[in-house]
Amino acid sequence: MEEENATLLTEFVLTGFLYQPQWKIPLFLAFLVIYLITIMGNLGLIAVTWKDPHLHIPMYLLLGNLAFVDAWISSTVTPKMLNNFLAKSKMISLSECKIHFFSIAIGVTTVCFLLATMAYDRYVAICKPLLYPAIMTNELCVRLLILSYIAGILHALIHEGFLFRLTFCNSNIVHHIYCDIIPLSKISCTDSSINFLMVFIFSGSIQVFSIVTILISYTFFLFTVLEKKSDKGVRKAFSTCGAHLFSVCLYYGPLLLMYVGPASPQADGQNMMEPLFYTVIIPLLNPIIYSLRNKQVIVSFIKMLKRNGI
Repeated sequence: MEEENATLLTEFVLTGFLYQPQWKIPLFLAFLVIYLITIMGNLGLIAVTWKDPHLHIPMYLLLGNLAFVDAWISSTVTPKMLNNFLAKSKMISLSECKIHFFSIAIGVTTVCFLLATMAYDRYVAICKPLLYPAIMTNELCVRLLILSYIAGILHALIHEGFLFRLTFCNSNIVHHIYCDIIPLSKISCTDSSINFLMVFIFSGSIQVFSIVTILISYTFFLFTVLEKKSDKGVRKAFSTCGAHLFSVCLYYGPLLLMYVGPASPQADGQNMMEPLFYTVIIPLLNPIIYSLRNKQVIVSFIKMLKRNGI
């Protein structure tokens, strides 16, 4: 009978975050504007790095791929949120839910490895400038990019596989802005302790590895700049490093809260800021933090607009 009841729940209610009914239209418009700016900013960065041969170097190849993954994550989450603001029903099928989670898991994991690779790239550029062309070649950059995507897919496949073992017979209310393994595990009528353990082991390991890589790279970066005792260089380094670390903190802070301590109790429907940050806000901010503050990108963007008569 339990297995029979479990098969009945093949649709879920994706609640999103709680809001008063009168805020429905303002929130829809706000997130629509955020989504459009996010897509235009990230696709614009991809177009600039693709069109300008001078930007076909590791630093900008990494930025272009980060922009691609940011646009991917935003496009997986935000359209569903926008639909839920206006739709009478917030239903999502189990198969749709699994695809939703798989896409997000790939994107979020890939970003972790991309940020670590970008930090390593900056470390080599600043600490070993004479050896940089020999160490950080385009070929190595492409290999690291491929490994980042492969790691993202493999990590998503692991959790997707464990998601298939869950059955749902008690509740179909998913208190989240997208279908995630943590809220799904919480409403499952199957023992989900193994799912929580896998999240803690794999997600925790990936985040710790990438955070340690970033911190070590930027520590050497700062020590090298400070040793040169150039006021202009120090200001530029702290400006660049500070902006990048600010973005990293905004990204990893919510991830650590969400996935490294997944067994901790959360108030249903109240704790939506963490996923909102790394799926909506960060993809909006990254083009500004990494690109609009970069003179070479701005110059290339202006040239591209002039070539197209804009």
